[in-house]
Amino acid sequence: MRTRFTDRIHAFFERYLPEQRLFLRSDTGQTRFIRLRPGTQFLILAGSTSLIAWAILASSVMVMDTIGAGNIREQVRRDQALFEERLNTLADARNTARTEALTAHERFAAALEQISDMQSKLLASEDRRRELETGIGVIQSTLRKAIAERDTARNAAAEAIAALDGATDAARSDQSVADVDATLAFLNTALTETSQERDAFSIEAEHAVDEAEAIAYERDLILERNDKIFSQLEEALTVSVAPLEKMFKDAGLPPSKLLDTVRRGYSGQGGPLTPISYSTKGKEPSDDELRANRLLGGLDEMNLYRIAAERAPFALPVKDSFRYTSGFGRRWGRMHEGIDMASSLGTPIYSTADGVVEEAGWHSGYGRMVKIKHEFGIETVYGHMSRTRVTPGQKISKGDRIGDMGNTGRSTGTHLHYEVRVNGTAVNPMNFIKAAKDVF
Repeated sequence: MRTRFTDRIHAFFERYLPEQRLFLRSDTGQTRFIRLRPGTQFLILAGSTSLIAWAILASSVMVMDTIGAGNIREQVRRDQALFEERLNTLADARNTARTEALTAHERFAAALEQISDMQSKLLASEDRRRELETGIGVIQSTLRKAIAERDTARNAAAEAIAALDGATDAARSDQSVADVDATLAFLNTALTETSQERDAFSIEAEHAVDEAEAIAYERDLILERNDKIFSQLEEALTVSVAPLEKMFKDAGLPPSKLLDTVRRGYSGQGGPLTPISYSTKGKEPSDDELRANRLLGGLDEMNLYRIAAERAPFALPVKDSFRYTSGFGRRWGRMHEGIDMASSLGTPIYSTADGVVEEAGWHSGYGRMVKIKHEFGIETVYGHMSRTRVTPGQKISKGDRIGDMGNTGRSTGTHLHYEVRVNGTAVNPMNFIKAAKDVF
């Protein structure tokens, strides 16, 4: 039965593929042949066709993959170039903002010194005005006393003259006339001296009043200048503190808790930020004193923000030219807990904030790695370095060189793997970098 079915198949294909014989001759002169039946020829032809079709299809798929990969790589290159251009722009803006911040800080210091000098002058003018007011009061009291004595002397002289006029010539004697003349001479001398003293006191009083008015006018000018300076300082303080507060909010660090932490660690007072002490005589503080204390409180808050900014990782770990090769997030199904920055071998790597080195050395897939502990529960990790330049326990300042870029550990090329962790949880380092672009 099977033979019949096979014969039928061969008979069907024999119309299109007649039986062929392949002759083979050996070296000894013997001749042999191989018979290729129609069914066998069909199988060979079908197999060859399938193999050729598969080769064409595979080649097409490979060509399409190559073209697609080329387009993707080109798009990635364009995206990287655009991203690097934006980063360079951000770096320029950061440098400009840093220069402006330093200039504003210098203006703050100069204005604060000017306020201190003006306050000293104002207090001195107030003391001088009080002294003049006291002197004017004494002069006026003395003048009133002299006028009273003058009036008394005049009344006594009038009474003496009246008594002399009413007396009889017989009652007069040479001695009494001499006494009266002496008395009149004494009274005239006293009146003359009193009149001169009164005139002198009047002139001195007028001078004192003029000087007091001049001092009051000068004081008003000083108060007006102080008001302008206060207004300028308050405006500058608002402009300076608002970006700092926004920077910490964008980085995910609550400003109120942050300032409380810094205030607990830096609670000492003194110098130009010491609040103005009020009077011990029970007087209410003046508006200027309240305003000055509010301004000093704002300056103290800005100083706390400055301290916090030095101790949080807002700086870039690479200052030379580099390009971002990988961002924060899932990559190939796994979480990439940092960002990658590629540059040449040996490029310096710097600490992004003040802190203490926790680890420095070889660490599994990170290769040569440095981990730094900062304040506010923040840690930074620097991986794949070719060389580490710090040791565990070493205190580090912002901008200190901690190592060189390399290709150690699980790495496919020279780059830096940079992580930021807050309370043990990895966060996107770009949150800190972007938050600082408008401030530094």
